[in-house]
Amino acid sequence: MGRHLLLPGLFLYLPLTAGWTASNCLVTEGSRLPLVSRFFLVCPLDSSLPLLAACYSVTNLTQALEAVPQSVEGLCLAGSTLFLHPDAFSHFPGLKVLGLNLRLTQLLPGALRGLGQLKQLFFIGLRTNHLFLPPDAFGNLSSLQHLAFLGPCLDGNLGVRLPPGLQRLDVKNSCLQNVGKLANIFPDLVLGSSSGEAWTLDMLDLSFNNGLKMASPGALQGLKLGTLRLDHTKMEAAAVVGLGLQRLDTLSVIKTDTAELPARAVAHFELQELNLGSTLIGHIALEALASCYSLRRLGLESSGLTDLPPGFLAAMPRLQRLNLSSNQLRSAMLCTNETGAVSGLWALDLSKNGLQTLSPATFSCLPHLRELLLQGNQLVCLEGQVFQGLRRLEMLDLGGNPLVALGDGWLAPLPALTTLNLLDTRMVLSPGWDFQGPESLHNLSLQLPSGPSRVALSLPMRLRSLELHAASGREHWKLASNVFPVLQTLTLKGWGLQLGTQNVSEIFPALLQLSLLGNSLEALCSQDTSSFFLWQLPRLQYLRVWGDRHSPRPCCITGLPSLRELKLQALQSRAQPRPVRLEELVGELPRLEVLHLAQTGLETLSAAAFQGLGSLQVLVLDWETGLVLDGSLQEHSPQMPQYMYILTASLACQCANAWVGPWLERSPRTYIHINSNQLCQPEPGGRSKNPLFPFLQSHCPKTSGLGLFLGSFALLLLLISLPLLQEARNSWILYLQALFRAWLQGLRGRRDEGHRFLYDVFVSHCRQDQGWVVWELLPALEGCPPAGWGLRLCLPERDFEPGKDVTDNVAENMASSRVVLCVLSRQALNTPRCRLELRLATSLLLAAPRPPVLLLVFLEPVSRHQLPRYHRLARLLRRGDYCVWPKEEERKDEFWAWLGSRLGQPGLG
Repeated sequence: MGRHLLLPGLFLYLPLTAGWTASNCLVTEGSRLPLVSRFFLVCPLDSSLPLLAACYSVTNLTQALEAVPQSVEGLCLAGSTLFLHPDAFSHFPGLKVLGLNLRLTQLLPGALRGLGQLKQLFFIGLRTNHLFLPPDAFGNLSSLQHLAFLGPCLDGNLGVRLPPGLQRLDVKNSCLQNVGKLANIFPDLVLGSSSGEAWTLDMLDLSFNNGLKMASPGALQGLKLGTLRLDHTKMEAAAVVGLGLQRLDTLSVIKTDTAELPARAVAHFELQELNLGSTLIGHIALEALASCYSLRRLGLESSGLTDLPPGFLAAMPRLQRLNLSSNQLRSAMLCTNETGAVSGLWALDLSKNGLQTLSPATFSCLPHLRELLLQGNQLVCLEGQVFQGLRRLEMLDLGGNPLVALGDGWLAPLPALTTLNLLDTRMVLSPGWDFQGPESLHNLSLQLPSGPSRVALSLPMRLRSLELHAASGREHWKLASNVFPVLQTLTLKGWGLQLGTQNVSEIFPALLQLSLLGNSLEALCSQDTSSFFLWQLPRLQYLRVWGDRHSPRPCCITGLPSLRELKLQALQSRAQPRPVRLEELVGELPRLEVLHLAQTGLETLSAAAFQGLGSLQVLVLDWETGLVLDGSLQEHSPQMPQYMYILTASLACQCANAWVGPWLERSPRTYIHINSNQLCQPEPGGRSKNPLFPFLQSHCPKTSGLGLFLGSFALLLLLISLPLLQEARNSWILYLQALFRAWLQGLRGRRDEGHRFLYDVFVSHCRQDQGWVVWELLPALEGCPPAGWGLRLCLPERDFEPGKDVTDNVAENMASSRVVLCVLSRQALNTPRCRLELRLATSLLLAAPRPPVLLLVFLEPVSRHQLPRYHRLARLLRRGDYCVWPKEEERKDEFWAWLGSRLGQPGLG
């Protein structure tokens, strides 16, 4: 199915009287980019821009651009277009960011003409794709600041002039093998060009060039660089010295062939920052540190370090940030008492080092430290003396440690602490939980203690952000504090906090954002909505609910007068999935602007869902399958959201959606993006090559004007005469006979019940499903105990009386069976005999005073819209007389247990 875009409004960009459908394009406002960000990953677009567009599967550039608003400021194009013709973007003079993932091989002169406001330009492709540029390709891009080639090979280009205002140049993941080639392609980089002045760049990024391992002497002679990135190449950091650079402030050589600390390069350029992550240098020589006095930032993550040389920090007196994460340091001792010198370090990362203990003098020489990351180690206990002297520390991360206890007053030495993370720990309640010491603790992430919850939990009252995680099955904790006057963000995972409805608005008077993650939503689904604390938060503006996939019923969020953004995810039960309507998920939310639904089981979307959502601007439906857009949306379209995105989802291939295609093309105000490649499956096991909308328009009846009237009239006549015309032998008499027989058997009562029926189970199935019946069902039901249940089954192919009419056989044998078991699949629902048997079984249930049992077994998921619309059958589906045959072996025991209980075989399975 092609992608269609309908964006209602775009009031500042499009006329209100004209609809707009853009094939294969997605348009959004920059402020809404996080909702659809994964569709813009191909090109890094700026969310501060007012209007962004991304087009995919572009083969005709001119045709694709006709559907894009001319006022767009960020544009990403992906597809296969070999050439970029002159004035290709002349209709987009306000374009600020342009990404081209088009497998381009050549830019013709003037291709980028008219883009005088362009600031960022990206060419994206494969390294096997050679891109040829004219020398003046970027001559008129006077505002261009960032030029990137992410993949295309530039070999063969010579003398390409760079725009005068360029600040950053990227040549990444390409075929570049020698830095000297870069100077041939862009001679402006080298001193001695026509301007006679050295070029200055904030950044030159040559990362991910797997073949880059050579640097000709003086290859970048005279170039002044702020940052040089050589990550994931085969270059050695020492080779940078011979490039002839006039200036270099930052060098990044992550995962390169550098085997030791590049002291010579640091000293030569007096580097401010050096990043050696994943270089496996293993050991740092003390004499190498003598040349690193200029460093302010040093990254040594994943470098295989087991220890640090004495005087490590003293050798770098200007160092401010140090990253030592993901090493195997046996000790975190950075301070020595011999000299008594202090360091100016203010950010230290020691995470994921396997540290088990911290001595009291570990951080004694770091009085200026502001950020300390210790997550992911093996720390079991901490004493208060560990943080002695860190009076300026603002952020402390201890998450992911098996912490059991904290010493009394362990936070007392940290009066300036504002952010504390204690998630994924094994804390027990202790006096240290009073959080005495920090006077400005604003952000707290806490794993609720595993001890008894009889004691109230004491938390700082001046918190602005609080995240609480609780293990499942634990008792809920109560809060000792009466009021959190400035708390704005609350995240609860696991329902570990006990909150009532009487005073929750007084406890959290300033709460604006609430996230409920991985929780059982029974309280949220309660019929008595007044019993849940959520409804007592009138100022709440942002709500995120991530279920645990166990709630059998949908949860309706309603009655929040200030709510502006709502995200519901993973609400559908795995064990008992059921389709829901949007009005079952959301109710009266008068100020809601953004609604994001993912994996909720949503199947039907009608106009009734928007009655209480008068301010809704954006609706995002993600990971929802079999969507049916009700025809009532046509009349309601002026009141629908301005933006509607159906992402990673599919519309049901049913005639109920046939109206959507023409509506998209002529709708005056409503704009919707449907991102799906779904193809219709008109026949069981078949697959049409036609996309959804063309297929529906050609196979479904017309739905307008005289055609609608004639079709409705013909359908009405057909329904009236159906009992007389459905069977050639006046089948209505057959129905009366069968119903009378069932009624007569019901009057006989329960006496001698075992001899009233000739069979225990009548099995209805189609020929395509016969294999499952023979190999799975028969051995379990007809087999002798203990392997089987010893029941008597009636199979049409085996037990029908030869020579008798099929309808007579079905009616008589079904009435002679205690249980009717219908094996359903898409093939069975398209088989006339199976549909007859299902209708007759439903009729027997309606007529008998004490009806027999009707059980439904689905061999595959089937939409409720494909089932015959009988009132009694709908009630059965809600009551639970059906089950889906699981594909996983471990779940088949649950299926047999259910079937055994419904057939009167307790304890089986």
